[in-house]
Amino acid sequence: MEFNWNTETMSPSQFKIADYIQKNTQHVLLSTEQEISNSLKISIASVSRFWRSVGYKNFKDFKTQMRTQLEVSPAGKMKNIMRKAEGHELQYHKLTMSVDHLQKTMEHFSSNDFDQAVDTLSRAHNIYIYCPGPSIGLGHLLYYRLSRFGLHIRIIHNNGSELFEDLLHINKNDVVIIFGFVRLLPEAKVILDQANQVGYQTIIITDKLVSDFSTQTDSILFASRGDMWEFHSMIAPTFMVENLIIAVGMKNKQENLERLELLSNLRHQYSDILPR
Repeated sequence: MEFNWNTETMSPSQFKIADYIQKNTQHVLLSTEQEISNSLKISIASVSRFWRSVGYKNFKDFKTQMRTQLEVSPAGKMKNIMRKAEGHELQYHKLTMSVDHLQKTMEHFSSNDFDQAVDTLSRAHNIYIYCPGPSIGLGHLLYYRLSRFGLHIRIIHNNGSELFEDLLHINKNDVVIIFGFVRLLPEAKVILDQANQVGYQTIIITDKLVSDFSTQTDSILFASRGDMWEFHSMIAPTFMVENLIIAVGMKNKQENLERLELLSNLRHQYSDILPR
Protein backbone atom coordinates (compact mmCIF):
# COMPACT_ATOMS: atom_id res chain seq x y z
CA MET A 1 0.00 0.00 0.00
CA GLU A 2 1.38 3.38 -1.03
CA PHE A 3 0.12 6.95 -0.86
CA ASN A 4 0.55 8.56 -4.26
CA TRP A 5 -0.20 12.06 -3.05
CA ASN A 6 1.35 15.07 -4.74
CA THR A 7 2.51 16.94 -1.65
CA GLU A 8 4.08 19.72 -3.74
CA THR A 9 0.64 21.11 -4.59
CA MET A 10 -0.68 20.88 -1.03
CA SER A 11 -1.28 23.81 1.27
CA PRO A 12 0.73 23.87 4.53
CA SER A 13 -2.27 22.43 6.43
CA GLN A 14 -2.81 19.69 3.87
CA PHE A 15 0.89 18.75 3.96
CA LYS A 16 0.75 18.59 7.76
CA ILE A 17 -2.26 16.27 7.63
CA ALA A 18 -0.69 14.10 4.91
CA ASP A 19 2.55 13.69 6.83
CA TYR A 20 0.66 12.88 10.03
CA ILE A 21 -1.26 10.15 8.21
CA GLN A 22 1.92 8.73 6.68
CA LYS A 23 3.55 8.38 10.10
CA ASN A 24 0.48 7.46 12.16
CA THR A 25 -1.71 5.46 9.81
CA GLN A 26 -2.84 2.88 12.38
CA HIS A 27 -3.56 5.57 14.95
CA VAL A 28 -5.50 7.61 12.37
CA LEU A 29 -7.69 4.61 11.59
CA LEU A 30 -8.76 4.58 15.25
CA SER A 31 -9.20 8.36 15.51
CA THR A 32 -11.97 10.83 14.84
CA GLU A 33 -11.55 13.94 12.71
CA GLN A 34 -11.73 15.99 15.89
CA GLU A 35 -8.85 14.06 17.44
CA ILE A 36 -6.73 14.58 14.30
CA SER A 37 -7.64 18.27 14.40
CA ASN A 38 -6.61 18.51 18.06
CA SER A 39 -3.31 16.66 17.49
CA LEU A 40 -2.29 18.94 14.63
CA LYS A 41 -3.82 22.13 16.03
CA ILE A 42 -5.68 22.87 12.81
CA SER A 43 -9.39 23.31 12.18
CA ILE A 44 -11.67 20.30 11.86
CA ALA A 45 -12.96 21.85 8.62
CA SER A 46 -9.45 21.56 7.14
CA VAL A 47 -9.33 17.89 8.13
CA SER A 48 -12.78 17.24 6.62
CA ARG A 49 -11.82 18.89 3.32
CA PHE A 50 -8.55 16.99 3.10
CA TRP A 51 -9.99 13.58 2.17
CA ARG A 52 -11.63 14.74 -1.04
CA SER A 53 -8.42 16.56 -2.07
CA VAL A 54 -6.54 13.22 -2.08
CA GLY A 55 -9.22 11.16 -3.79
CA TYR A 56 -11.57 9.92 -1.07
CA LYS A 57 -15.24 10.69 -0.55
CA ASN A 58 -14.77 11.37 3.15
CA PHE A 59 -12.95 10.13 6.25
CA LYS A 60 -15.10 7.00 6.40
CA ASP A 61 -14.16 6.13 2.83
CA PHE A 62 -10.47 6.63 3.64
CA LYS A 63 -10.71 4.29 6.65
CA THR A 64 -12.52 1.63 4.65
CA GLN A 65 -9.93 1.59 1.89
CA MET A 66 -6.94 1.73 4.21
CA ARG A 67 -8.10 -1.17 6.38
CA THR A 68 -8.31 -3.42 3.34
CA GLN A 69 -4.81 -2.47 2.17
CA LEU A 70 -2.78 -1.93 5.31
CA GLU A 71 -0.96 -4.90 6.76
CA VAL A 72 1.39 -3.59 9.42
CA SER A 73 3.34 -6.53 10.82
CA PRO A 74 6.91 -7.82 10.50
CA ALA A 75 5.72 -10.29 7.85
CA GLY A 76 3.74 -7.60 6.06
CA LYS A 77 6.71 -5.23 5.93
CA MET A 78 9.00 -7.96 4.64
CA LYS A 79 6.48 -9.02 2.00
CA ASN A 80 6.21 -5.39 0.91
CA ILE A 81 9.93 -4.96 0.33
CA MET A 82 10.16 -8.39 -1.33
CA ARG A 83 7.37 -7.40 -3.69
CA LYS A 84 9.09 -4.13 -4.58
CA ALA A 85 12.43 -5.88 -5.13
CA GLU A 86 11.05 -8.51 -7.48
CA GLY A 87 12.52 -8.09 -10.95
CA HIS A 88 15.32 -5.88 -9.63
CA GLU A 89 18.77 -6.49 -8.23
CA LEU A 90 18.09 -6.29 -4.51
CA GLN A 91 21.25 -4.38 -3.57
CA TYR A 92 20.57 -1.60 -6.07
CA HIS A 93 16.91 -1.39 -5.08
CA LYS A 94 17.91 -1.13 -1.40
CA LEU A 95 20.59 1.43 -2.24
CA THR A 96 18.01 3.62 -3.97
CA MET A 97 15.73 3.42 -0.93
CA SER A 98 18.63 4.25 1.39
CA VAL A 99 19.54 7.33 -0.64
CA ASP A 100 15.90 8.44 -0.49
CA HIS A 101 15.92 8.11 3.32
CA LEU A 102 19.12 10.14 3.58
CA GLN A 103 17.77 12.83 1.27
CA LYS A 104 14.53 13.11 3.23
CA THR A 105 16.51 13.30 6.48
CA MET A 106 18.59 16.19 5.14
CA GLU A 107 15.52 17.99 3.77
CA HIS A 108 14.12 18.16 7.30
CA PHE A 109 17.45 18.60 9.09
CA SER A 110 17.33 21.25 11.82
CA SER A 111 20.71 22.88 12.44
CA ASN A 112 19.39 24.52 15.60
CA ASP A 113 18.23 21.23 17.14
CA PHE A 114 21.40 19.42 16.07
CA ASP A 115 23.73 22.10 17.44
CA GLN A 116 21.77 22.26 20.67
CA ALA A 117 21.95 18.47 21.02
CA VAL A 118 25.72 18.51 20.49
CA ASP A 119 26.18 21.30 23.04
CA THR A 120 23.96 19.48 25.55
CA LEU A 121 25.90 16.22 25.19
CA SER A 122 29.24 18.02 25.53
CA ARG A 123 28.23 19.73 28.79
CA ALA A 124 26.26 16.93 30.46
CA HIS A 125 27.57 15.35 33.63
CA ASN A 126 26.08 12.02 32.61
CA ILE A 127 24.47 10.76 29.40
CA TYR A 128 21.73 8.15 29.54
CA ILE A 129 20.51 6.34 26.42
CA TYR A 130 17.06 4.78 26.11
CA CYS A 131 17.18 2.59 22.99
CA PRO A 132 14.37 0.01 22.92
CA GLY A 133 13.90 -2.70 20.31
CA PRO A 134 15.83 -2.34 17.04
CA SER A 135 17.47 0.89 18.20
CA ILE A 136 19.62 -1.01 20.73
CA GLY A 137 22.45 -1.20 18.16
CA LEU A 138 22.40 2.58 17.71
CA GLY A 139 22.51 3.01 21.47
CA HIS A 140 25.57 0.81 21.77
CA LEU A 141 27.26 2.66 18.90
CA LEU A 142 26.74 5.96 20.75
CA TYR A 143 27.97 4.40 23.99
CA TYR A 144 31.09 2.89 22.38
CA ARG A 145 32.18 6.00 20.48
CA LEU A 146 31.27 8.74 22.97
CA SER A 147 32.88 6.89 25.87
CA ARG A 148 36.22 7.37 24.12
CA PHE A 149 35.87 11.11 24.72
CA GLY A 150 35.74 10.57 28.48
CA LEU A 151 31.99 11.13 28.69
CA HIS A 152 30.04 9.26 31.36
CA ILE A 153 27.43 7.19 29.55
CA ARG A 154 24.93 4.57 30.61
CA ILE A 155 22.40 2.61 28.58
CA ILE A 156 18.99 2.25 30.18
CA HIS A 157 18.16 -1.45 29.91
CA ASN A 158 15.30 -1.52 32.40
CA ASN A 159 11.67 -1.49 31.30
CA GLY A 160 8.37 -1.36 33.13
CA SER A 161 8.53 -0.42 36.78
CA GLU A 162 12.23 -1.37 36.82
CA LEU A 163 12.82 1.87 34.90
CA PHE A 164 12.56 3.74 38.21
CA GLU A 165 15.88 2.18 39.25
CA ASP A 166 17.51 4.27 36.50
CA LEU A 167 15.40 7.41 36.89
CA LEU A 168 16.41 7.55 40.53
CA HIS A 169 19.97 8.52 39.51
CA ILE A 170 19.29 11.05 36.74
CA ASN A 171 19.68 14.65 37.91
CA LYS A 172 19.28 18.10 36.42
CA ASN A 173 22.82 18.19 35.01
CA ASP A 174 22.29 15.04 32.93
CA VAL A 175 20.77 14.33 29.52
CA VAL A 176 18.74 11.39 28.22
CA ILE A 177 18.84 10.38 24.56
CA ILE A 178 15.59 8.70 23.55
CA PHE A 179 15.09 6.69 20.39
CA GLY A 180 11.40 7.03 19.55
CA PHE A 181 10.62 5.33 16.27
CA VAL A 182 6.98 5.04 15.09
CA ARG A 183 5.74 5.90 18.60
CA LEU A 184 6.99 6.65 22.08
CA LEU A 185 6.80 3.73 24.47
CA PRO A 186 5.27 4.31 27.93
CA GLU A 187 8.77 4.25 29.43
CA ALA A 188 9.86 7.10 27.15
CA LYS A 189 6.81 9.12 28.16
CA VAL A 190 7.74 8.65 31.83
CA ILE A 191 11.31 9.77 31.07
CA LEU A 192 9.96 12.95 29.46
CA ASP A 193 7.58 13.62 32.32
CA GLN A 194 10.40 13.23 34.84
CA ALA A 195 12.54 15.62 32.80
CA ASN A 196 9.95 18.33 33.44
CA GLN A 197 10.02 17.60 37.17
CA VAL A 198 13.75 17.05 37.71
CA GLY A 199 15.12 19.43 35.08
CA TYR A 200 17.41 17.16 33.07
CA GLN A 201 17.46 17.59 29.29
CA THR A 202 16.25 15.18 26.64
CA ILE A 203 17.11 14.53 23.00
CA ILE A 204 14.76 12.47 20.84
CA ILE A 205 15.86 10.76 17.64
CA THR A 206 12.72 9.87 15.71
CA ASP A 207 11.29 9.03 12.31
CA LYS A 208 8.19 11.16 12.89
CA LEU A 209 7.97 14.60 11.29
CA VAL A 210 4.75 15.36 13.12
CA SER A 211 4.45 14.20 16.72
CA ASP A 212 2.69 14.99 19.95
CA PHE A 213 6.00 14.95 21.84
CA SER A 214 7.83 17.61 19.81
CA THR A 215 7.14 20.25 22.48
CA GLN A 216 8.14 17.98 25.36
CA THR A 217 11.82 17.60 24.51
CA ASP A 218 14.78 19.97 24.26
CA SER A 219 16.04 18.70 20.88
CA ILE A 220 14.37 16.53 18.28
CA LEU A 221 16.38 14.95 15.44
CA PHE A 222 14.51 13.48 12.49
CA ALA A 223 15.85 10.44 10.62
CA SER A 224 13.74 8.85 7.90
CA ARG A 225 13.13 5.09 8.08
CA GLY A 226 10.38 4.73 5.51
CA ASP A 227 6.62 4.65 5.78
CA MET A 228 4.87 2.78 8.54
CA TRP A 229 4.08 -0.29 6.40
CA GLU A 230 7.58 -0.51 4.90
CA PHE A 231 10.66 -2.43 5.96
CA HIS A 232 12.24 0.10 8.31
CA SER A 233 15.80 1.04 7.41
CA MET A 234 18.41 2.13 9.96
CA ILE A 235 20.60 3.87 7.37
CA ALA A 236 19.46 7.43 8.16
CA PRO A 237 19.37 6.97 11.98
CA THR A 238 22.93 5.60 11.79
CA PHE A 239 23.92 8.61 9.69
CA MET A 240 22.45 10.92 12.35
CA VAL A 241 24.16 9.08 15.21
CA GLU A 242 27.55 9.15 13.48
CA ASN A 243 27.25 12.88 12.83
CA LEU A 244 26.44 13.43 16.51
CA ILE A 245 29.55 11.49 17.50
CA ILE A 246 31.82 13.47 15.16
CA ALA A 247 30.33 16.83 16.19
CA VAL A 248 30.71 16.04 19.90
CA GLY A 249 34.30 15.00 19.25
CA MET A 250 34.99 18.34 17.60
CA LYS A 251 33.68 20.28 20.61
CA ASN A 252 36.89 19.61 22.56
CA LYS A 253 38.96 18.63 19.57
CA GLN A 254 42.48 18.63 21.00
CA GLU A 255 41.56 16.87 24.23
CA ASN A 256 39.55 14.21 22.41
CA LEU A 257 42.29 13.59 19.87
CA GLU A 258 44.76 13.12 22.73
CA ARG A 259 42.43 10.50 24.25
CA LEU A 260 42.30 8.63 20.96
CA GLU A 261 46.09 8.79 20.70
CA LEU A 262 46.28 7.26 24.17
CA LEU A 263 43.99 4.47 22.99
CA SER A 264 46.29 3.81 20.04
CA ASN A 265 49.33 3.74 22.34
CA LEU A 266 47.66 1.25 24.68
CA ARG A 267 46.80 -1.01 21.76
CA HIS A 268 50.38 -0.88 20.53
CA GLN A 269 51.88 -1.40 23.97
CA TYR A 270 49.90 -4.57 24.67
CA SER A 271 49.49 -5.84 21.12
CA ASP A 272 51.37 -9.06 21.90
CA ILE A 273 49.05 -9.83 24.83
CA LEU A 274 45.75 -8.46 23.48
CA PRO A 275 46.04 -8.51 19.69
CA ARG A 276 43.24 -6.97 17.67
